[in-house]
Amino acid sequence: MTRTAASLATGPFGQNWPSVAVKHLAVFQSGSAIDGEEIEDFGTYPVYGGNGLRGYTERFTHKGEFVLVGRQGALCGNINYAEGRFWASEHALVGHPRRMFDRQWFGEALRTANLGQFSTAAAQPGIAAEVVNNLRIPVPPVEIQRLIARFLERETGRIDGLIEKKTRFIALLKEKRAAMITHAVTKGIDPDAPMKDSGVDWLGRVPARWDVLRIAALFREVSRPADPALPVLSVSIHDGVTDGELADEDRDRKVALSEDRTKYQGVAPGDLVYNMMRAWQGAFGAVTVKGLVSPAYVVAAPVTTFRTKFIEHLLHTKSAAEEIRRFSRGIADFRMRLYWDHFRALKVCLPPLDEQDRILSEIDAETARIDGLITLTERSIDLLREKRSALITAAVTGKIDVRAAA
Repeated sequence: MTRTAASLATGPFGQNWPSVAVKHLAVFQSGSAIDGEEIEDFGTYPVYGGNGLRGYTERFTHKGEFVLVGRQGALCGNINYAEGRFWASEHALVGHPRRMFDRQWFGEALRTANLGQFSTAAAQPGIAAEVVNNLRIPVPPVEIQRLIARFLERETGRIDGLIEKKTRFIALLKEKRAAMITHAVTKGIDPDAPMKDSGVDWLGRVPARWDVLRIAALFREVSRPADPALPVLSVSIHDGVTDGELADEDRDRKVALSEDRTKYQGVAPGDLVYNMMRAWQGAFGAVTVKGLVSPAYVVAAPVTTFRTKFIEHLLHTKSAAEEIRRFSRGIADFRMRLYWDHFRALKVCLPPLDEQDRILSEIDAETARIDGLITLTERSIDLLREKRSALITAAVTGKIDVRAAA
């Protein structure tokens, strides 16, 4: 195999199929550049780029039925199908047919070739048209191509249906997890507990034993000096504060670590940390280890005894997010900031310490159970996708005699 050409081996059923260069079936050429301002959410003609459908525009570059290959982008090498009138951007390769073939068979044969392996330039992956054109694939007679296409349409459709059901199940599990946490930190886990009106709109009725307090009664803003030997921690809108330093590949692409660690600020277990610019999205977290955080974060240290993790869970609820948004300042979402002077006035509910511990223990146990189900379901989806990929490969390379399955 070279960087510009490769061939797919054939199985027993496909042993007599000739290996043909793609350019003898269709010549792939880059699409045409289009200004991003011309692409809208709705419009007359679809626009296809390196990652598939980008939006719509009022002009078109192609008319007919084509196989597209993503030339650049995160999904470099992906396969799409386009028909009718559409615009193909410069980030997509369009296969112009040179002879008769079944379009779906052709696209799936190219998908099996794993075109992403031929991309160059790690910062902006890209595939040259020449590479795709020189690729060699086994080409069965057109009638067999059609049988392969119909077989794959039926069988992958079944697999895709199962994947969709499992994906919906995961979404329901995540909703259940969020609802469970919300109920636990706003209503408690004792269904027989007497309730009272909190006097705070976003909290509503809370257990009678719980106190309603301002953030200022629980925390004070602090600015600790940095110890360069400590890890740099991150705050996520989904997972709170990390308990260690993330690897470069796991860190947000927009966030780069400064080589001078003295520019950071120190944090200690029990602190509450939040990202001022993303607080309205839930970027809060309780600190569990000594470390460093960005100087752009707000760090609040507890002034009394309670569980900061309880406050983190409370601030991640939807109703809290709406209240935090009200306390934030800015003319647009991406400019919204939650300053400490405003955040300190936010009211929260807090149960007695022993009840906080029981609630957190219940949340941990139920979250572990739900996350376990999510992990198992995600693994089953991965297996289905592997089966789907293997099925496509077997069909287009002749390892399966699709005539028997027709």
